[in-house]
Amino acid sequence: MSTPRAAARTSTLKTSTTKTSTAKTSTGKAPAAKTVIAKAARAEPASAKPARAGDAASAEAKRLAAAIDSALADGRLDALEPDALQAVLGAACRLYAAQVEAGANHLPIPAGTAISATDAMLVCSGILKAVNLAVFELGMWQSWTGR
Repeated sequence: MSTPRAAARTSTLKTSTTKTSTAKTSTGKAPAAKTVIAKAARAEPASAKPARAGDAASAEAKRLAAAIDSALADGRLDALEPDALQAVLGAACRLYAAQVEAGANHLPIPAGTAISATDAMLVCSGILKAVNLAVFELGMWQSWTGR
């Protein structure tokens, strides 16, 4: 933790000639450490509403989803390279699983979303194959856990 004395020490700079000079304000005087700390304590936050940790990532994810949907609407299947698609899908799976384990009860995709049953089956089958699980094992796990 920084003390006023430590803050004053940090404002002292050594030059290459081993001369010591003190950082000065526009008035030519070195700021008192207590004044600097008091001003920092009074500083107003950048916004009245504090930002949540996931706000920026959520906005970025929504922009990415819109860009992918736009590319698909244009018939472009190259919106993401395979390794980028795997990274996004894997991260989304890990985040969803962590949220469910922590007590969340939302679906990974809203009901009535524009994905088809075929889309869902292809993605689920691919995920099961990637982690070397069979549908039977998924069924057993669902019956044991009630999920």
